[in-house]
Amino acid sequence: MKVIVAVTGASGALYAQRLLQVLSQHEQVREIAFIMSEQGRMLFAHELGVNLSLKNPDLSLLGVSMDKIVPFHPKDLAAPPSSGSARYDGMVIIPCSTNTLAKVAYGFAEDLISRAAHVILKERRRLIIVTRETPLSLVTLRNMVAVTEAGAIIVDANPGFYHNPKTIQDLVDFIVQRVCDHLGLNVEIVPRWELPEKWWVHEA
Repeated sequence: MKVIVAVTGASGALYAQRLLQVLSQHEQVREIAFIMSEQGRMLFAHELGVNLSLKNPDLSLLGVSMDKIVPFHPKDLAAPPSSGSARYDGMVIIPCSTNTLAKVAYGFAEDLISRAAHVILKERRRLIIVTRETPLSLVTLRNMVAVTEAGAIIVDANPGFYHNPKTIQDLVDFIVQRVCDHLGLNVEIVPRWELPEKWWVHEA
């Protein structure tokens, strides 16, 4: 599988870091095209204290193996992700800013991230958009509807608690596992929902 991972300026650098770690170690993933916006670069610096180059980011600073990583500059519209003939299997924008969401919703392909997203949609492949915004304005909600109607999947960074998380990493892993589910990858990093052996029901 060839996957595009794009990082934009919404808060949630931990989600991007963990997804890259998991994908880079997965046996079904042979190539990861990595695109980071300038705001995404600032996000890594602010939230994780890691300074990355837009052109040649050293993701080993994030604990990510570089063996499968192919980085692209966000302004390089001639890069392979801008063409359907490159045949990427899917794309994840994690985290996805509301600005990037709007670009995807209305086909405004001014950079490689929005162009690649448009290509994935037109090729009828998997586009997973991990939003992290609250509260949601009517504009953002309508943009979410628009991208969903176009074929994208919104995986809101809204972790569950039924797996009894003990750490922030447990919450991050919940979202990353759901993203991998929708990419079609088998990943087991948090417990999945199962009905407990004893399920007490309060009687009125």
